[in-house]
Amino acid sequence: MRALLCLLSLVSLPSLADLDYRLEPRRIADDTWVLEGSTENFSRDNGGNIVNTGFIVSEAGVVVIDSGPSLRYGQALRSAIGKVTDKPVVQVLITHHHPDHALGNQAFADVPIAALPGTNAQLAKEGDGLAENMYRMVGDWMRGTQVRMPEQALEPGVKHFGSHPLRLLAFTGHSGADLAVLDEKTGVLFTGDLVFYQRALTTPHSPGLLQWMEDLQQLQGLPWTLLVPGHGPVSQDRRPFEQMMDYLGWLDDLLRDSAANGLEMNEVIATPIPERFAAVKLSKYELIRSVTHLYPRYEQDSMARVEQ
Repeated sequence: MRALLCLLSLVSLPSLADLDYRLEPRRIADDTWVLEGSTENFSRDNGGNIVNTGFIVSEAGVVVIDSGPSLRYGQALRSAIGKVTDKPVVQVLITHHHPDHALGNQAFADVPIAALPGTNAQLAKEGDGLAENMYRMVGDWMRGTQVRMPEQALEPGVKHFGSHPLRLLAFTGHSGADLAVLDEKTGVLFTGDLVFYQRALTTPHSPGLLQWMEDLQQLQGLPWTLLVPGHGPVSQDRRPFEQMMDYLGWLDDLLRDSAANGLEMNEVIATPIPERFAAVKLSKYELIRSVTHLYPRYEQDSMARVEQ
């Protein structure tokens, strides 16, 4: 596997000087910074930087939330943190196993990295394949990147870092094992990919859209004041939740009704995107992917109802 990843990294050879993520942390609350990624798809232009990562500077040290899509990103993240504070990084929290959130782990080899048990299991099972696919999509940005497993298995509850009590919450709707982090001191809620905002959501590992909506209802009820989605702009209001619930409800109805009417997958893919989602990036692209991922389940459910 390592030989294959090295070979993929040599497919194109831009100069190392061109491979600069130019990460700029933005302070969003007391002791809290976010690095917002693009809302586009993975490409060689953006190096896979389509994700929001963040960090909290506590009295006990820095807590990082997600390590990014590559070793190079993780190194750039550490450098960006060093421009804000001289305190050491003492904890990395990984929200889920998708490559844009977890392949920067190597840059934090000297730091405890923690994730939900389900995330660890998924990363062990699928990590090499996800990394290989990233090499194909973004090329040289991935040089040297290999999967590094979290050493710690998280359980839901409150973990204190200095004066920042971080409430760790476990969900399943997006990837099967999704960590959300609420800083009870500042009210900042890091949702990981349970929330996408102004960027179409991805569904390859979702256990079901209804489960995802149930997770979002629980997240909405938390005492948050500022929301950091996994993708898209930071928000102070409920619009990200409203957009997510609207889109998930529309997608669930589309797939259910299409299966009940016996439509073929290509007919479902041809469905026009509703005007209210027209400004959401990659809507058509992700609709195609979601139909491919999810429609067979809806067809099976429809057939089971007919047989009953």
